[in-house]
Amino acid sequence: MASPHDDHPFSNGAFAVDLIARFTDKLVSLQGPVLADSDPEPLHQMRVALRRLRTCLHQFAPALQLPRAVADPRLAKTVRRLGMARDLDVLRERLEKDLMPELPEAERKALKPVLKQLRRERALAYEQVVGTLQSGGYLKLLSQLQGWLRHPDLTPLGELPLVGWTLEWQAPMIAGLFQHPGWFIREQEGDMERVHDLRKRLKTARYGMENLGAVTGSRCRQWVVELRDLQELLGELNDLHVLERAIDDQLPSGLAGSLPALEALLRRRAQDCWGQWRQHAEGLMLPERRRSLSMALWLERRSDSHLDAALPVLALPSP
Repeated sequence: MASPHDDHPFSNGAFAVDLIARFTDKLVSLQGPVLADSDPEPLHQMRVALRRLRTCLHQFAPALQLPRAVADPRLAKTVRRLGMARDLDVLRERLEKDLMPELPEAERKALKPVLKQLRRERALAYEQVVGTLQSGGYLKLLSQLQGWLRHPDLTPLGELPLVGWTLEWQAPMIAGLFQHPGWFIREQEGDMERVHDLRKRLKTARYGMENLGAVTGSRCRQWVVELRDLQELLGELNDLHVLERAIDDQLPSGLAGSLPALEALLRRRAQDCWGQWRQHAEGLMLPERRRSLSMALWLERRSDSHLDAALPVLALPSP
C-alpha cells in the first residue's frame, strides 16, 4: 500500500490526500455542533464540507484507490438530507431579517402562520439530519475514510509529482462549462430549472479550481472569484424563487392576493438579481473572455516548473 509521502512530498495523490483530510476533519469536528442544533452555522459548514469532499474525490479519482464505502451516491444522499434543513434555515432567516422589516404591519402579522409552518417543516427536516448523521452508512463512510487516510492507497498516477499535472486536474472541472444551456436563457420567465442547474455547475467548477488554488497563479484565482460571484447571484435568485413558492402554497388567495407588498418586493429583488446575472453572463460569454479561462490554465501549465521549490511551503486551501 503506497503512502503519498514515500517519494515526493507533493505527489498528485499526496496533494489530494491532504485536501481530503481537511474536509474529513471538518466533518468530524462539526458532528457535535450540528447535532446540538443551537446555531444554524455548523449545519451550513457541514453541507459545504460534504460538497467540497465530493468534488475533491471526483476530481482526483484517477489518483486514488478508495474504500468501497466511500461512494458518491452515499455522499450525495447525505448532502440532500442536510440540504433540506439548511434551505429552510435560509428561507426563514431571509424572511424574518431581510424582507419582513420592509413590509407594512398587516403583512408582517399575516406572515406569522407562514413562519410557524416553516419552523415545523424545519423540525421535521432536522430529524432527518439526525438520522442521517447517526446512521450506520454515514458513520461507516467516515470510519473507512479516516482509516484510508492513515494509509492512503494511490494509483500509479497518484504517485507522480504534482508538478506538470495541474492542467489535467483543473481542465475537466471546467470542460463544457460555457456550453451549458443555462447561459442562453435570456428572459427571467424562461426555463429556470436550467439556470438553477447552471448554478450547481458553476459551484463544481469553482470548487475544482479552488482545490488547486495553493499552486496556481493570480489568473486562475481571479477566475475562482468570478465563478463564486456568479454562483452567489444565481443562489440569491434561487432562494427568492423558492421562498415565493413556499409562501404562495400556504396562502388561500396566493401570494399576490394576500401579501401584495411582499409579492412586489420579491419581484423587485428577483428582477434586480436577474439583471445583474445577465450582465455578468453576457460579458463572460464573449469569445475573448471564454478564451481567457483556457489561457489561464495553459499559462499555469507553462509555469508549473516553478512549483517544485514552492510546494513545500504553500498552504493548502481551506475548506
